[in-house]
Amino acid sequence: MSQRTMTGSTAGTPGTQTTVGVGGAAESTDMVLNIGPQHPSTHGVLRLRLVLDGELISAVEPVVGYMHRGAEKLFEARDYRQIIVLANRHDWLSAFSNELGVVLAVERMLGMEVPERAVWTRTLLAELNRVLNHLMFLGSYPLELGGITPVFHAFREREELQHVMEELSGGRMHYMFNRVGGLKEDLPAGWQGRARHAVSAVRSRMDTFERLVTGNEIFRGRTRGVGVLAPETVQAYGVSGPIARASGVDFDLRRDEPYLAYGELQDTLEVVTRSEGDCLARFEVLLDQAYNALDLADACLDRLGQLPPGPINQRLPKVLKAPEGATYAWTENPLGLNGYYLVSKGEKTPYRLKLRSASFNNIQALTELLPGTLVADMVAILGSFFFVVGDIDK
Repeated sequence: MSQRTMTGSTAGTPGTQTTVGVGGAAESTDMVLNIGPQHPSTHGVLRLRLVLDGELISAVEPVVGYMHRGAEKLFEARDYRQIIVLANRHDWLSAFSNELGVVLAVERMLGMEVPERAVWTRTLLAELNRVLNHLMFLGSYPLELGGITPVFHAFREREELQHVMEELSGGRMHYMFNRVGGLKEDLPAGWQGRARHAVSAVRSRMDTFERLVTGNEIFRGRTRGVGVLAPETVQAYGVSGPIARASGVDFDLRRDEPYLAYGELQDTLEVVTRSEGDCLARFEVLLDQAYNALDLADACLDRLGQLPPGPINQRLPKVLKAPEGATYAWTENPLGLNGYYLVSKGEKTPYRLKLRSASFNNIQALTELLPGTLVADMVAILGSFFFVVGDIDK
């Protein structure tokens, strides 16, 4: 208890002293608040440990690992065909892209050339998967800020693309269509026309998000100037993908270190950036990237229509063994950079397959970004980081 002494006097009367006791509530105290691991403001079982000073966040610690399944250890007990089914699940919105990184690493270790038809088909499916990923966040982010309508539009557009992906692979989310040396099988008869129609239909309605979301003054009020991520923080924490480009970090593997057919798509590929680095900029980058991914898908369909019939994969031995050594492959996944460090001892299973996932690095930047912001803005900032919890925990 602290004490304050008050002194007063009047003419002809002695001074009086009054001691007033002040309780501890008047002193500055910090409160620790747990967001999660089961909380509607998150994309899954992530926990944020916040230290609050009144309405302001003074410190934050992302607590991860609630969904950890030990995928990297399981890789060591599966052969090179079986690890694909494990690798496509950590980011369940980007399953095809996850498979792709693994097979690219194995093919690099083997020194294997993939048929041209498989290269262009992989590029096409990777871009369709990118749109599917982005549509989910374009719909769910406004939902977290109180806008329910955009998510219905997002799922309608996702269904257009899901239909052609499901027809091709048999899977709605976990496609299991990549194989070491190419793809599982060739495209069904007439599929290219149906895919082109789906891409056109989705593109024709994408302006819905501009009218309902980016043109909404309430949404802009909740996101503009909120959660500004500095380029220095991006580089310090290894943040990548749309979040990094929204802060002005102009880096995209598809342009800067091309793989698959991206080297021949430079005229169509557009690396979208913003300089503001706030929640609104991150949403706008995601929306513009979805537009560009649809353009890239059209370009791939054009090229596939010009290719002569040919193989879609390489014939593999019954027992596939990678030579002894190590290699590293990385891809520009929808959420950012995914890296695959593969070590082989010459056996049919990887000795080590280390996964560098985009969401894990991206979410660590919250320790720098959230302190100093209001609790009321926390959900807006967290939602604009576009992460999948399985991609954090692996």
